[in-house]
Amino acid sequence: MKIICIGRNYAAHAKELNNDLPKEPLFFMKPDTALLKDNEDFFFPLHTKDLHHEVELVLKISKAGKHIEEKFAHKYYEEIGIGIDFTARDTQEICKQKGWPWEIAKAFDHSSPIGSFKNKSDFADVNAISFRLEINGETKQMGSTKDLIFKFDQLIAHVSKYVTLKTGDLIYTGTPAGVGAVKIGDRLTAFIENEKLLDFEVK
Repeated sequence: MKIICIGRNYAAHAKELNNDLPKEPLFFMKPDTALLKDNEDFFFPLHTKDLHHEVELVLKISKAGKHIEEKFAHKYYEEIGIGIDFTARDTQEICKQKGWPWEIAKAFDHSSPIGSFKNKSDFADVNAISFRLEINGETKQMGSTKDLIFKFDQLIAHVSKYVTLKTGDLIYTGTPAGVGAVKIGDRLTAFIENEKLLDFEVK
């Protein structure tokens, strides 16, 4: 199982970080050790003092495929969940300045808490799903798939041109605007529509 993360897939988020909009999907990968399941506590990593939350909808790949045509991509996932892509922002800036890869800022242990999944048939339109992140009961990020630069099927088709997708792979589909720092003692809760599917504390 692998974790595939899509970058800069909401225009407002790209703007808040002063990044150009991509002309095709950008993706990077994380090891399975980045996952944090079952609402377990997240322990603040020692290598950063500026840890940012990025809430994202997550696709769970349901069958293997490569070079998938966009018109068939909807057949390769059945479930949609929600997760966090934690980013060590200070570490990331150092990597950017030095031209280094970003793994230590993005792919560290438990950097990708994952919540429960819902069947995509539960949604009237997968291109109009709303979701949000609350920290200590206050909404910090809100998004909708109607604002995705690249839709789910485009992401699956693009990634599968380069990397074979396997059953159980997860695609984190990008974060909306509003990313910001978290601290020890924060409780993060994430919702699809109005259903809470992720709830954990930073220790």
